[in-house]
Amino acid sequence: MTKNRYITGYSGLRALAVIGVILYHFDPNTFVGGYLGVPIFFVLSGYLVTCQILKAYDENGFYNTKKFYWSRIKKIYPPLIAVLWISAAYIVLFQQNLLAKLSQIVVANLLNIYNFWQILNGQSYFERFAASESPFVHLWTMSINGQFYILWPLVIFLLVKYGKKRKNIFSILLILSILSAIEMAIMFKTDVNINRIYYGTDTRFFSLGLGAALAVVWPLNKLKRNIKHNYYLLLDIFGLISFCGIIILFLSPIMNAEKAFTYLGGMFLFTLFTTILVGVTAHPGSHWNKWLTNPIFNWIGSRSYEIYLYQFPIMIFFEDKVSNMADHVLLYRFIELILIVISSELAYRVVEQPFGKISLQKAKKYLQQLRDKKSKNYFQKVWAILIGLIFLTGSIAILISPAAQAQNFNQSQLARRIRANRKQQRKDNNALIKEYQKISPREQKKAKLIKEAKQAAKKHPIKKSFEKFGISQIEIQLARKIDLTAIGDSVMAGSSNDLKDLLPKAVIDAAISRQLNVSFDLLKHYQNENVLGKNVLIGLGTNGPFKMSDIDDLMKQLGHKRQVFWINTYVPAKPWQNDVNNLLNEAAKKYHNFMVINWYSYAKNHPNWFYEDKTHPTPIGSKHYSALIVKEIVENAMY
Repeated sequence: MTKNRYITGYSGLRALAVIGVILYHFDPNTFVGGYLGVPIFFVLSGYLVTCQILKAYDENGFYNTKKFYWSRIKKIYPPLIAVLWISAAYIVLFQQNLLAKLSQIVVANLLNIYNFWQILNGQSYFERFAASESPFVHLWTMSINGQFYILWPLVIFLLVKYGKKRKNIFSILLILSILSAIEMAIMFKTDVNINRIYYGTDTRFFSLGLGAALAVVWPLNKLKRNIKHNYYLLLDIFGLISFCGIIILFLSPIMNAEKAFTYLGGMFLFTLFTTILVGVTAHPGSHWNKWLTNPIFNWIGSRSYEIYLYQFPIMIFFEDKVSNMADHVLLYRFIELILIVISSELAYRVVEQPFGKISLQKAKKYLQQLRDKKSKNYFQKVWAILIGLIFLTGSIAILISPAAQAQNFNQSQLARRIRANRKQQRKDNNALIKEYQKISPREQKKAKLIKEAKQAAKKHPIKKSFEKFGISQIEIQLARKIDLTAIGDSVMAGSSNDLKDLLPKAVIDAAISRQLNVSFDLLKHYQNENVLGKNVLIGLGTNGPFKMSDIDDLMKQLGHKRQVFWINTYVPAKPWQNDVNNLLNEAAKKYHNFMVINWYSYAKNHPNWFYEDKTHPTPIGSKHYSALIVKEIVENAMY
C-alpha cells in the first residue's frame, strides 16, 4: 500500500493547537478559547486515521489492524508512560499532597479510561485550587484518542461492509457527529454537570467524527493538483475564512468554557472551521499547506505530543514551589515555557524517536550492550541507571498512593472546616430567609444604633474573644444589626463561621472554586426571594481574574441603593492576584457605593495566618480576616 502524502501544514495546525492550550493554561481570561486546541487534534486524528483505513480497503480490500495497533502503541505509550512515571517520582519526592489516588490515575490512563475516571471523581478541568490541582487533568484527551484508535478500525470495517457506498458512510458519520453535538447541547440545557459534558467521549465525538467524515469525501490520495484557477482561489478563501474563525474563537469571550454558547453550538462551529481548514490544507491546489509550513511550526508540530503531555505537570509543579507568582508573572511564565521546551525536546529525542523505531531484536541488542562489562559506553549505562531510578521511584509512589488518601484535600483540616461551615451556612440562611419574608423592613438611624451599641457594650459585652483581633466591643454590637448578603469562594467559606458569629443577620453563601460568573445567578436568586440585603459582601477573585465589564454588570444588577463591599485577594502564588486587586481599586473610584476591603495589605506580612497553600486562612487567620471585614462593614454599611 502506498503511503499518503505528508502534509507539512498539519504541523502548523498542531502547533496552533498546542500553543492555544498552553496560552489558555497561562491566562484563561485573555486566551478564553485556547482550550479549543484539543478539537484541532481530534479532527486531525479522525481525518488521517480514516484516510489511512479507507485507502487500504480501496487498494487491498482489507486493513492490517494488527500493524495499526502496534504503530499506535509505539507512538503513544512510551511518552505517556514516561510523563506518568516522571511525575509520580517528582510527587513522592517533592509534592506528596498529590499522592492520593495516583495509582488510580495511572491505571486509568494506561487503560484509556481516564476521562471517565475524571467524570466519576468530579475532577474539574477549570479549577486550579484544592482538589483540582492534579498535574494529569489534561490527559483526558489521550484517553479519548486511545478509545478512538481501539474502536475505529472496527467501526470502519462495519461501515465499509454494510454502508458500502462512500455516500452512505459519509451520511452515517455526519449524522453521528451532529447527534453528538446535539447531545452536548441538551446536557448543558438540562444542567448536567459541566465536567460530564466536557470530558465525555460521546459529547466530544463530533470533532473526531467530522474529521472522519471529511476523509470519506475528501481522501488525501485522491486530491489532484490540476484544478481550475478559480478553484485555487476558492480553496484559499475558504481556508482564510476558517483560519480567521479559529483565531477569533480562540480569543472571544463567548467561548468561555463554562458558558452556554460553547456547548450550544460554539464548540461545534469551531470544529467546522477546523475541518474546513484541514481539508483545504490537504489539497495540493491550495496555498495553505505552504502558509502553515515554517521551521518553528515544524518543530512545535513534530513535538506537539510531548509539549502537550509536559506543559501542565510543569505548571503545577513549578507554581507550587513559587510563592510570589503574582509579582513576576512574565518572568515565571517564561521560565515555565523554557522548562516545557526542554522537557519536550528531551522526551522527543530520548523516548518517542527511539521507541517509535523499536523492535524486539533492537531491544534485545540494547540490553546485551548494557550487560556487556567490556563495553566502554559509560554514558549509555549511566543513562540506563537514571531511567531505572526514575522508574523505580515512580513505581514506589504509585504503589504507596492508596495509603495516602488522608492527604487528599477533601480530608484536610481546611476542607472539613469548609464543609462544616457550608452546612451551617445553609441552615442559617434558610432560617433568615423565612424570618425576612415575614417581617417588613424598617429604617433605623445609625446614631440610634450606635447609642444602643454603646449601652450594650457596657452592660452585656459579647464575643469578647474577637477583641484581641482588632475589633471593638461597640463594633461587635453594631455588626449584629446589619443586614448583609455575602457571596464568596473557598477563602470566605473557610471563615464563614467566624463571619456569622459577628454578623448574625448575614446570609453567607460561600463555596469552593467559585468564580465571579456564578455570582449573578446567586444574587438574582436572593433578590427573587426578597432577602438581598442593603449591604452586599463579595469575596471572589481567588480562583481567577475577571474584567471591568463583569463588575459593571454586577453593579448594574445590584443598583446604586446598595452598599457593595469587595474583599480583595491574597493569592501570591497565582498570576492574577495583582490584576484583580488593581481592577477592584479602579471600580472603587468608578462607583460611589463600591468599597474595597484590603485583605491583601493586611495579610501579606503574616504568612503564619495561612495554610500551606498561602491563600486560605488558618483558624487564627480566619479571626483576623473576619474582624477586618466586619470593622470595615460596620463603619460604612447602610443601616
